[in-house]
Amino acid sequence: MSARVLVVDDQPNIVDLLRTVLAFHGFTVDTAGTAAAALASAAAHRPDLVLLDVMLPDGDGMEVCRRLRADGLGGGIIFLTARDARTDQLSGLAYGGDDYVTKPFDVEVLLARVRAVLRRTGAGPDGTPPLRYAGVELDQETLAVTRDGVRLDLSPTELRLLRYFLTNPGRVLSRAQILDAVWDCGAGNVSNVVDTYVGYLRRKLDRHGPPLIVTHRGFGYALRADR
Repeated sequence: MSARVLVVDDQPNIVDLLRTVLAFHGFTVDTAGTAAAALASAAAHRPDLVLLDVMLPDGDGMEVCRRLRADGLGGGIIFLTARDARTDQLSGLAYGGDDYVTKPFDVEVLLARVRAVLRRTGAGPDGTPPLRYAGVELDQETLAVTRDGVRLDLSPTELRLLRYFLTNPGRVLSRAQILDAVWDCGAGNVSNVVDTYVGYLRRKLDRHGPPLIVTHRGFGYALRADR
């Protein structure tokens, strides 16, 4: 069973981003835009982890954290906020938080922290198995990528792109599908950004073995070893 995460933030763009990314990585996601909605959702669903903004339109996220702990919520709580003063971070931990992430944040780093807190609280799986295909391995815990044992240095976008290919080996993926999964854009916004990043990833993979990414002209790409 996947871990359940409650995202609490009053900025729709952040909520949509986190919902998409977390669901893509296998989490069950609930969302709330206010303190009252957060408390109601937590009472109804008992999340394994809460991503909690500090500044909410109807209350303070730290008070929400205190109430969640008072109500017996034993899952992880990560504050996600633009307030980056050391005193704010110490207050968040004192109120019962497990971690404190400031905005703007790196999605891959946030995912790593989510998994780390879930492991510490015992609410999540002991570990997420690596993704492997044709000698390529992506460790989903450390985000390390190797091909036939050689470490590859990938950017965050290249990592997301490789992960999408590795979860769909052999399948022909359209540019629109790739754009939606990796960049969270609609099909109407297809541009050459997909071709550009596939080119970056292809060059890094091909340095250490036979080509793996196949171009389907006019449509998209596939990760396929049997050429």
